[in-house]
Amino acid sequence: MSDNTHEEAHTGPIKTPKQLLLAVFFSFLVPVLIIIGLVSYVTNEAKPAGTTQAESFTLGGVTAQDVERGVAERIRKVGTVEIRDANRPLKGGEDVFKAQCTACHTAGVAGAPKFGDEGAWAARIKTGFDTLVASALKGKGAMPPQGGGDFEDTEIARAVVYMANAAGAKFAEPQAPKAPAQAAEGGAAAPAAAAAPAAPAAAATPVAAAAPAAAPAAAGNGEALYKQACVACHAAGVANAPKFGDKAAWGPRVAQGVPALVQSVVKGKGAMPPKGGTAASDAEIRSAVEYMVNAAK
Repeated sequence: MSDNTHEEAHTGPIKTPKQLLLAVFFSFLVPVLIIIGLVSYVTNEAKPAGTTQAESFTLGGVTAQDVERGVAERIRKVGTVEIRDANRPLKGGEDVFKAQCTACHTAGVAGAPKFGDEGAWAARIKTGFDTLVASALKGKGAMPPQGGGDFEDTEIARAVVYMANAAGAKFAEPQAPKAPAQAAEGGAAAPAAAAAPAAPAAAATPVAAAAPAAAPAAAGNGEALYKQACVACHAAGVANAPKFGDKAAWGPRVAQGVPALVQSVVKGKGAMPPKGGTAASDAEIRSAVEYMVNAAK
């Protein structure tokens, strides 16, 4: 009797092969079901009360701002169409300098030769006109390529001449290239113009009427102004300018609000001249500020 009792005390709950198989089966099945349930809970958007969709993304390391930015990138336009007047008169070197070059060259930012500084320009002038223009069009150092933007290559070349001559050079201002059609037709255009003097006046009227309609689009196109003037410093974070898209650098500035940032740009701050050295309106400045702020959210 005592031997049987001692033997039963040392035996486990599993006494038959069937019980052993069931125990092994459930020891694998139960953990798998628990894992599946946890995964389903984390990935399911229908959470209990008190959670939101943003919180469900946060569990995967994605913030609400990342979600909004991803949606904006998916629905943004693939491309844009910009209509320009191919027959507009080319701007002079001073106008191009004030619109695009002054942001860096007025204060000598990021190694740019300061306007009128003969010592800084002397070595560059010795390289020749063609070399200077090529550097401007293709970009050099912290200066992005200026070609293919809002100004024609001839206008960029005129700006180079304007800056170089202010520092002692004697370059001649490049003239507008003649269109092939104009060179081929030559004198044939004069009789045609004399035969129909009223045609140019009639054609000029729609162009003049269309000009005001283009102004609002320019005022709301912050990206265009950024690429024209702001990119020189903000693309690479030159002279302590907050780098484009850098959340950490833009965070404290975004907290100030867009109106305060616009005023800083309009009045100038640090190495940045008033309005970034451009002749843009306050509305255009605001559009450019909003474009950079949205890229850093």
